[in-house]
Amino acid sequence: MSELFAFIASHRAEMATRLGEHIVLVAASTAIAAGIGIPLGIVAARRPSLSRPIVGLANLAQTIPSLALFGFLIPLPFIGGIGTRTALVALTVYAVLPILRSTITGLQAVPAAVVECAVAMGLTPGQVLRQVEWPLALPAVVSGLRVAVVIGVGTATIASAIGAGGLGDYIFRGLAMVDRTVIFAGALPAAILALVADGLLAAAGKLADPRRRSRAGAATLAGLSSIVLAGAWWATASTTRADVIVGSKNFTEQVVLGELLAQTIERQTDLVVERRLNLGGTAIAHEALLSEGIDVYVEYTGTALTAIFNDPPSADSAAVYDRVRERYAALGLTLLPRLGFNNTFAILVRRDDATRFNLETISDLASAMRLTLTRRPEATWTAGFGYEFLERPDGYKGLSATYGLQLREAPRVMDLNLIYRALEAGEIDVTAGDATSGLIDALGLVALDDVRHYFPVYDAAPVARAAMLLQHPQAAAALRLLDGRISASDMRKMNRAVDVEQQDPAAVVRAFLDTIGGFKPGA
Repeated sequence: MSELFAFIASHRAEMATRLGEHIVLVAASTAIAAGIGIPLGIVAARRPSLSRPIVGLANLAQTIPSLALFGFLIPLPFIGGIGTRTALVALTVYAVLPILRSTITGLQAVPAAVVECAVAMGLTPGQVLRQVEWPLALPAVVSGLRVAVVIGVGTATIASAIGAGGLGDYIFRGLAMVDRTVIFAGALPAAILALVADGLLAAAGKLADPRRRSRAGAATLAGLSSIVLAGAWWATASTTRADVIVGSKNFTEQVVLGELLAQTIERQTDLVVERRLNLGGTAIAHEALLSEGIDVYVEYTGTALTAIFNDPPSADSAAVYDRVRERYAALGLTLLPRLGFNNTFAILVRRDDATRFNLETISDLASAMRLTLTRRPEATWTAGFGYEFLERPDGYKGLSATYGLQLREAPRVMDLNLIYRALEAGEIDVTAGDATSGLIDALGLVALDDVRHYFPVYDAAPVARAAMLLQHPQAAAALRLLDGRISASDMRKMNRAVDVEQQDPAAVVRAFLDTIGGFKPGA
């Protein structure tokens, strides 16, 4: 716990910003959802024939997994893209149902006799709603708002995957580093925020009840709400607009490379740099560039060739680089010089299994799989891969066809940050990792040789928006200083420092830039 408090104290400015972003996301999405759900709830309560389709549509939206919903929204015009706008749309979708249901329930629970008395006194339908039904239904509506806010606080942490900020940044960063302290730095404030919001709205529910309402209580609640909203506004309004926004995908090496780009620009220029690290994956990072959600991130040439541009893979480093650079240029993006290392895929097994089955190559693994199925049908090799590896054209399907891999069960889909430790723990027996991962040696894993040269080249290189480079040529000059300066050995050492030694990625990058020379001293 002391480590958590120390981390929060050392990152208090950033923590305040992330907390403010989180509060604004939840408050804004809940307000929008209330503006949609309450009127629909009134209509559904007044006209039961419309209630079923309205509630059914809201129920359908609620069943879509959050990450899937973000993925659906990204390519859509106006409401999609990367960042806060898309997150607000998704959070609003999830908040509508509880508000809608509570509004219907509250209005339908108003005693018919009370409504009849109001009509007998000469009130119009609108007056009955405003002066009788709505005040009596308000406590139930507030209860729905409580549910919506608590759901929003939890779901907003996932919004970090599309660059929307919030406390989820710490959770994704901690997952990438396998660091519980950083994970708790995001999860604990989010839990406290949910409890505080729930408590405030519980008090609001009591104040909303005509039988319990008091001016002093209403004034107190209004004061507390004003403090929360003012704090959220201050936290977000006080941030300086960045000149360059650096992004990264959601695994350790990408976070390190994102820091590398950011610190390089900060050392060599006076530009203000913002970090949007831990974006969901290749598709999200690429879309972020196209939508100007970020300005630059590090991509791998083989990934760009196959996963972004859907071209056939190739092992020719120069040809792949030239081809990808041309394809990026057509999109208004610039592929900068390669950093110096090739992070190809590595098929990994435990060292004990490599010794027992005499495994040195992927062909040896295929033979061992066939032998196991023949001699011990009850036994099996269990594979686990990241979702991208299972779907991309240079991934599992092509690998299995090239080497004739035989698995009794379909591979498990796993998060990239967990596959190495799952392999070490015996939960899976084979996986595809990064050749530059620091966990391979640290966890006693073995990379098998790709003797058939199935995997294409994956040279790491920054890709940036051409418009940003034209506006800030000093950023382009700074990034070109990284040309060929990072070896595979350098990358493994930095990855190991983060994954195994639990060092902060920013500190690791700072030390690396201090040692290679040619850069201004870091702050």
